[in-house]
Amino acid sequence: MKPYKIFTINPGSTSTKIALFEGEEKVFSANVSHDAKILAQFKTPNEQRPYREETIRALLEENGISMDGLDACVGRGGGLLSMEGGTYEIDDLILNHSSECANGVQHPANLGPGLAKEFADRYGAKAYVVNPPDVDELQDLARMTGIKGVYRVIHLHALNLKETAIRHAASMGKAYEDCNFIVCHIGGGISVSAHRKGRMIDGFDIVGGEGPMAPTRCGSVAAADLLRYCEGKDLREVKKLCTKNGGFVSHTGISDALELTKRASAGDKYAGMLWNTMIYQIGKCIGSMAVVLEGHVDGILLGGGMVYNEELVRKLEDTCGWIAPVTAYPGEFEMEAMAAGAQRVLSGKETAKKYPGVSRFQGFDFEKQENQTGRERER
Repeated sequence: MKPYKIFTINPGSTSTKIALFEGEEKVFSANVSHDAKILAQFKTPNEQRPYREETIRALLEENGISMDGLDACVGRGGGLLSMEGGTYEIDDLILNHSSECANGVQHPANLGPGLAKEFADRYGAKAYVVNPPDVDELQDLARMTGIKGVYRVIHLHALNLKETAIRHAASMGKAYEDCNFIVCHIGGGISVSAHRKGRMIDGFDIVGGEGPMAPTRCGSVAAADLLRYCEGKDLREVKKLCTKNGGFVSHTGISDALELTKRASAGDKYAGMLWNTMIYQIGKCIGSMAVVLEGHVDGILLGGGMVYNEELVRKLEDTCGWIAPVTAYPGEFEMEAMAAGAQRVLSGKETAKKYPGVSRFQGFDFEKQENQTGRERER
């Protein structure tokens, strides 16, 4: 198989990760730092794009990295409406939705498609996004809530979750589409998801406040308790508990898990309780995904930065190992996952998908029929 030349771009809050691959080999990678004072001058992430592109190009030139013969450029997706998993060729609709933040979630990852298209056009390459955070493959039973008209959607670390599952299946000599896994990404945000035969059929919405507590996220909180907490507060600030100011930050003002564990080891009981509560909640969520898969689980896979902590892995093995074997993949495969998605398309193993531009879930057919019947009665 031809070793395609693929450039990957993953924008973060104050830096942009880049990597150049030739086939499966990563030949160059860097974390491009951006001046926080300059970034602060822009009102929205989308306005940062020309500045970020300029700093990325400057770093490539400084390191003598040639982009000649580039086959594809892949940007971290964001801001898009829900879709099924896969590799999508970047078109005008993806560019518009990511820049306009069609899903209402402002995140630096929204810059990924635009940056990828800029570099792809410059070097005559294809431009893709692979398994963006808006991947939604929920089964029907995971959709409905106890409030009419309110349906569950999920935002997860889909890129790393799916790549971890693909790699683990390969290590078993199987295809992702032949396995059932519970896959977790444990970092600043924590995703816990159920994968059945190549589809992520359930998980916890880490943008909406579901799932376990995380360093910067509150996790699931009883609705009545949250309503009491909201009294007299700015709802925009309260919403930040779901993604930025919850979890460890709410309790201690720090988001660094390593710092928290140091405090716990030094005898800080508050820090110790926070750390153990988070692990306890992750285990509970893993157990619920085992029920989703009806007990047919080929493996529990742990990825993300906090998985470097051996105590966390051991505790999850102790609490969840009876469900299925637990395997740790410390760190993340996001850059590799983006390159692998493009590689599969370029080699003909997969076909690039077209972004539909409408939310994947449009309601249940029986509800549409009920609404139509109601309108006919009113006539």
